[in-house]
Amino acid sequence: MPSPTLLTVTSTEQLTPHLVRVHFTGDLAHFAESSETDRYVKLIFKQPGVDYPEPLDMKALRATLPADQLPVVRTYTVRTLDVAAGSLSIDFVVHGDDGVAGPWAAAAATGDELLANGPGGGYAPRAEADWHLLACDEAGLPAVAAAIDALPDDAVARVLVEVAGEDDVIELDEGANVEVTWLLRGAPSHDVPDERAGRNAPLVQAVRDLEWLPGTVQVFVHGEAAAVMHGIRPFLFTERGLAREAVSISRYWRRGRTEEGFREWKQELARAEG
Repeated sequence: MPSPTLLTVTSTEQLTPHLVRVHFTGDLAHFAESSETDRYVKLIFKQPGVDYPEPLDMKALRATLPADQLPVVRTYTVRTLDVAAGSLSIDFVVHGDDGVAGPWAAAAATGDELLANGPGGGYAPRAEADWHLLACDEAGLPAVAAAIDALPDDAVARVLVEVAGEDDVIELDEGANVEVTWLLRGAPSHDVPDERAGRNAPLVQAVRDLEWLPGTVQVFVHGEAAAVMHGIRPFLFTERGLAREAVSISRYWRRGRTEEGFREWKQELARAEG
């Protein structure tokens, strides 16, 4: 595995009360082959007061350090990328002091540094699709916004985005045939009861109620695990009968779990599904 990329903060933007965009610079040559619009990186947040060897090797650290001294790793989508200029940006959802990455982004200043592994990714809009369905919550919004940017000028798309309230709505680059619907749930995602995260979540209902257009559809749905996997996935594959290759669907996070706990939950789900 290549060494992590050093990213240096150049500026920040407060897009909404709960969304901060951080602009970075770095040597991004190995991003040149990355064409996916859901490209992501693993950001490494070092624990204060711990002296880490260089270059940083997470696998080696896990074998030598206690868990409470290991760097915290969080996965984030790259919102914009300019390999030639050596610049990229990442959008962070921020809810006060909750979590690790959000507070870091809220306090980030020019010159701050982060290490990042990646990029990964697996989706990009296909020009041959007759229409596109893009659906997400705040966590998936950067990937959906990047996908909208990459759509051909004549592309037809229906975009569903679930956010807490009107203050969380941002401007998206809508084309002539791109319709964006904002779904307001009335509370930050972490304050919504678990029962609302399943079949009754606004995003789930909006996908089910959407007018289905004729022709071949390409689908991208990313967001909270219960809503995506238990609410939307069965509708797409069982009720709509879509082929696996027509759908990119992923759980970006799980209510009430850190990324480490979420990773365990995904493993449990995979075992349960065989």
